[in-house]
Amino acid sequence: MPENLLHIADVSKSFGENQVLKGIDIKVTAGEVVGLLGPNGCGKSTLLNVISGFSRASAGSVIFAGEEITSTAVDRIARKGLVRTFQLPSMPRRMTVADVLQAGKADGSGFRSLFKRSCFDARDVERLLGELALDHVRDLPAGSLSGGQKKLLSIALALRTNPRLICLDEPTAGVHPSLRQHMVQLLRRVNAQGVTLLIIEHDMHFIRELCGRCVVLDRGKVIADCAPADLTLNSSVVEAYLGGARDKRAYA
Repeated sequence: MPENLLHIADVSKSFGENQVLKGIDIKVTAGEVVGLLGPNGCGKSTLLNVISGFSRASAGSVIFAGEEITSTAVDRIARKGLVRTFQLPSMPRRMTVADVLQAGKADGSGFRSLFKRSCFDARDVERLLGELALDHVRDLPAGSLSGGQKKLLSIALALRTNPRLICLDEPTAGVHPSLRQHMVQLLRRVNAQGVTLLIIEHDMHFIRELCGRCVVLDRGKVIADCAPADLTLNSSVVEAYLGGARDKRAYA
C-alpha cells in the first residue's frame, strides 16, 4: 500500500483575528505530483509556510514520513527531506551561478546548513547546470538572472539536499515560455527519480501536464480534491478558482 509521505492534519492558521487556514486536512502519497490551487489570498502560500516550518500552525499537526514536524525548525525539516522554493527567489548578487550551486547559498532557502556537510564537487555542479539548462550562464552573477532562471536555480539548490518532497510556489509565474516546457520536463525527471512534488500554480495547462491530482483551496478550506480533468465538473471550483462558468471552456 502506498506510503502517506505527508499528512496535513486538521491544520488551522490565524494572524490575529484573521483565520487564513481552517481545518485543512490533506494526505500526499510518496511519489505523487499534487497541484495546490485556489484564488489569490486563499491560503496556499501560508500552507506551504506551515508545511516547511517557516510558520507554525495555530492548531492541528503536520506529519512527514511518519514524524510530527509541526513545531520543528526549518533546517531540521529540510534535513528530513522536505524543502520548498519561493515565488520570488532571492539570489546573491556577486556570486556566480556555479559558485552559488557549489556553496549552496540562497537567501531564505531554509536549508543552507545542509550544504556545509554535503559532498558536492565540480562535476556535480556541471551536471546540475546542464540538466537545468543553466550551463550557458554558469559564470554570470546569480542575482542578474531572469526570474525564470532564478527559479530553475532554486530548484537546483533544493535538489542538492536529496529531498523526498519539494514544495514549489508558482514555479512558472513570470517564466519565459521557452523555459516553461523545460521546467515541465525537469520536474517530470525529478519525480521519476522518486521525489514527491507539491506545486502551487495558476497555469492550468502546466498543472494538467504534470499533476495527477489537484487540491483546491478557497477561503482557507479545501473545496475539492480530484484529478485535473475533473476540476471543471465541480461547480464550487469553477466559481472560486476558474472564474465562473464562462471561463470553463479555457480549461476543457
